[in-house]
Amino acid sequence: MAYTHLTMEELGWIDTYLTIGLSAPEISNRLGRSKQPIYNVIHFLDEGNTIQDYYRRYKENKKSCGVNNKELPEDQVAYIKEKVADNWTPDVIIGRSEIKIECSIRTLYRRFKDSDVFDVTTLPMKGKRKPNGHKEKRGKQAFRRQLKDRKKEYPDFVNEFGHLEGDTIVGLNHKSAVITLFERLSKLIITLKPDGRKAKDIEMSLDFWFQNLPLNLFKSITFDCGKEFSNWKTISNHHDVSIFFADPGCPSQRGLNEQSNGLLRRDGLYKQMDFNTINQAFVSSIAIKRNKIPRKSLNYRTPIEVFLGNVPDWKSSSLI
Repeated sequence: MAYTHLTMEELGWIDTYLTIGLSAPEISNRLGRSKQPIYNVIHFLDEGNTIQDYYRRYKENKKSCGVNNKELPEDQVAYIKEKVADNWTPDVIIGRSEIKIECSIRTLYRRFKDSDVFDVTTLPMKGKRKPNGHKEKRGKQAFRRQLKDRKKEYPDFVNEFGHLEGDTIVGLNHKSAVITLFERLSKLIITLKPDGRKAKDIEMSLDFWFQNLPLNLFKSITFDCGKEFSNWKTISNHHDVSIFFADPGCPSQRGLNEQSNGLLRRDGLYKQMDFNTINQAFVSSIAIKRNKIPRKSLNYRTPIEVFLGNVPDWKSSSLI
């Protein structure tokens, strides 16, 4: 537990207890304090000082506590701003250790909040995606393979490479979409541009993508319950990949997917954008940029580095 200094009220009680003849251990018991600070006050008073003098000295000494603000060198400031512009967070900048930054992660976060040197609005977004009490109202799969089926089929799912989480990001007026896939172990992001957002469009886009991949590179995909994935059986059978569905209204079951979708929104797939006006090259460029950012959860390696570490003999160009 962190130590808290004696308050002025407690100092007043110490003075009163001493006047009526209580000893330091007795005062300690009554105040619920250790003996040493009580003895410190007593010794200070024995030198002819007052309780007010003791508290005044404490306030003066407190002004000197803590680390003095230290200005970072210009080259470090420029490096930090450059990496933040590339969507690196302060913990990644320091944890990656490409250059020496003369402060801790917590201090750098405080610099963004309290200093005029950095702009806190440039940091990745935070906060709840949906308010408490939100109820899912979208269409849901009538029949689906659930997470309990995934647990039976892949008992080492958490630590095994090759499992995807999938979703769609919807564009302006719900007339267009981008398919987003995320490999769980490496956190690699894959973005696909279908011709529309109907189930057939999603099926055709995934079918074309799988044809360019080695067989059984991916073992499973976990989607949400949207109707756009209603052709899942065809995809599963044609490409020998298991497909499962998270429970309705439980985004935490696809936490990597939900969090990464927010990052993609921030990086260029905005809510008010008509995705019919963009192409595969554009959505791929956003994923590539995000895949080159080191992550703390990957020991400050990038998703592409971790992914290629699991498939060292294969080029990723056809993947994203």
